[in-house]
Amino acid sequence: MSRIAKKPIELPKGVEFSVNGREVSAKGPKGRLTVTLHDAVELTQQENLLTLAPKDDRQSSLAVTGTMRAVVNNIVEGVTNGFEKKMQLVGVGYRAQAQGRQLSLSLGLSHPVNYQVPEGIEVETPAATEIVVRGCDKQQVGQVCAEIRAYRPPEPYKGKGIKYADEQIVRKEAKKK
Repeated sequence: MSRIAKKPIELPKGVEFSVNGREVSAKGPKGRLTVTLHDAVELTQQENLLTLAPKDDRQSSLAVTGTMRAVVNNIVEGVTNGFEKKMQLVGVGYRAQAQGRQLSLSLGLSHPVNYQVPEGIEVETPAATEIVVRGCDKQQVGQVCAEIRAYRPPEPYKGKGIKYADEQIVRKEAKKK
């Protein structure tokens, strides 16, 4: 079994955790999240510790146990602290502005791009070239960032586009005569 799957998950104070058949839900200060466990995984709860174990010794069951442990840990961490990703706009005239549930992007196109922010996600623009995406569901935060980045991914010659704050763009040398 993987090292990740063997680690127990500790429930912090203020998190209500419930198991209803295969449905696992956690409720905390940031919200409520629910996930369905895989059939090959068993979850046991002892006071404030959660442990996941495979039902059999097949390789696929062992692999899924590590994945399910990571997913359950993410929902516990999400309802406790939440998740945040920062993005930067690089390019002359590239700007972002959050207006309620909508993100308006000027990306050098002939028209402004308006992105409708889904429920459960909060988008903030502390500066004209910065976007901060927050939410309690890690998968949804990452998906929203990927959709925003898809409007103008960073290009390798000048580095223009929408990039994650911690991302390094591998630059190419321009064609020479």
